Amino acid sequence: MTNENPELKKQQSISAAEHPKAWDPQVMILGIPLAVVGCIIGLELIVRTGVTPNTSIIGALFAILLSRIPVAFLRKYRSIHRQNLLQTSISAATFSAANCMILPIGIPVIMGHSELMFPMLIGVMLATCVDATILYNCFGSEMFPAEGAWPPGVAAADSILAVIEKGKKAVLLLVGIGLGWIGKVAGLPMDLLGVSWFGDFGAMAALAAGSLVIGVLKVNGFSFSIFGHAFNFVTNAFGEGFVYTDHLPLQYMAHGVMIGAGIISLVQCGIALFKKSKGAKAVDTTNVVSNEHMKKTLGVGFGAYLVIALFLAVVGGIITQMSVPQFILWLIFAAFAAEASELIVGISAMYSGWFPGFATALIFLIVGMLLGFPALALGLLVGFTAATGPCFSDMAYDLKCGYILRGNGANPELEKEGRKQQFFAELMGFAVAFVMVAFFANKYFGQGLFVAVSNTFVATIDAGASGEIAKWLLIWAIPGAIIQILGGKRQLGILFATGLLVGNIINGLTIAAGLIIRLVAVRANKENEQTLNILGAGALAGAAIYSFFTATLGLVGKKD
Repeated sequence: MTNENPELKKQQSISAAEHPKAWDPQVMILGIPLAVVGCIIGLELIVRTGVTPNTSIIGALFAILLSRIPVAFLRKYRSIHRQNLLQTSISAATFSAANCMILPIGIPVIMGHSELMFPMLIGVMLATCVDATILYNCFGSEMFPAEGAWPPGVAAADSILAVIEKGKKAVLLLVGIGLGWIGKVAGLPMDLLGVSWFGDFGAMAALAAGSLVIGVLKVNGFSFSIFGHAFNFVTNAFGEGFVYTDHLPLQYMAHGVMIGAGIISLVQCGIALFKKSKGAKAVDTTNVVSNEHMKKTLGVGFGAYLVIALFLAVVGGIITQMSVPQFILWLIFAAFAAEASELIVGISAMYSGWFPGFATALIFLIVGMLLGFPALALGLLVGFTAATGPCFSDMAYDLKCGYILRGNGANPELEKEGRKQQFFAELMGFAVAFVMVAFFANKYFGQGLFVAVSNTFVATIDAGASGEIAKWLLIWAIPGAIIQILGGKRQLGILFATGLLVGNIINGLTIAAGLIIRLVAVRANKENEQTLNILGAGALAGAAIYSFFTATLGLVGKKD
């Protein structure tokens, strides 16, 4: 983004002291209601459809629309920094309520321990706050650079800046939004198409490959639907009546690949952490976070997760279900899983805009089962792990948006202050989410409305683990590790495994088509790269807006 626009240049030239505060009346008056709306949408959708929409763009656009109303008080919302705080608070509330709170607390309830619902809620709320605090202190590091892709953050920033910059960029963004909307109507994952135009090329190719592989296995052929019309190119590729989940080696292929890639990814993170920082300055004077600061942050975070795990163990009564050595192992493993999960999920989100939070939690659950932990201990473990990662990634998107709006780190003091205020806005969103979930959880659970993934976790625990499963996890971990090693920092193994875990044919084809378009366009003219970046951001925004409005309209008609 350039600073040639006078209004934009003026806003990016303010001092750190002039940056709006998260607790300003102008922010809270709109921020809290938006957070409440975000919670309602997030809770409704995740219990009824299993997904959570990106509401941060909606919050920003809502603030933009209000700012254009000719009322003196509302003109204050023309500040891109205030809009950034609003989109941060609604995003934090949406994702924390859905992914980090209602999902984990449903697990003990499904297992017949409804008395643990509120203690679990307290535990995951604390874990979510630790999660966000770690990200706040690590964003701008070599591992999680502010210059990284973080696609949804770029899309949110482009949406806000387009209103100020107008001209060609605004037109391109509107065209992209239109493409995103029409594509979603057709049944295409336009958010993935958009990301393929400005995310890491290799990472997106790996995600497409994983999606295509698992997609072919799922449908036993090669078929997909557009505008409700099915296109069947290959059927019964593996024989009539083939169901890949009936075959144990294939059933655990995705999990094994992710385990192998995840282990290598953690080793890569460790190597990056313990090598000497290259010219990184102190965290309190610049937007560059040193490896020393990040190591300290992760160490303190691990200690905080240990304390929360101990709290869950005591209130859950599992401390009496295990021997002392096994209990100590559970504590250490729970804290490790929480922190490792957020790192793996965060790295995936940085490159692709996707965070495989549920899939990563499931993998740590399977490892916990192989370690022989009792059922309730496993339930608390997977809920605790699932609570870390989603808001780590979502907050990174918000900070990326703010980083762009504040001038890409040109003013270190303004960047420091802006991040701090965004962190406070995140906490405000978490607080609203905690209250909303505490009030509404029993109303959902009383109707039998649980998050589908919560049921999956419990079903996995009930099914148990075996030596045969362990064998195939180990076998599939080998190619996962190899792909991750070959991909280096681009996290190809993690993204390939993510595709295997949550992908399908239409996702893989859409990403592949986007990458081909990108390759041809950029080779024809290097300047087309900037055009695709804006179109991609628009497509991502259009997909989010479509999901928002269709979800909202769907909520209106709910009878149950």
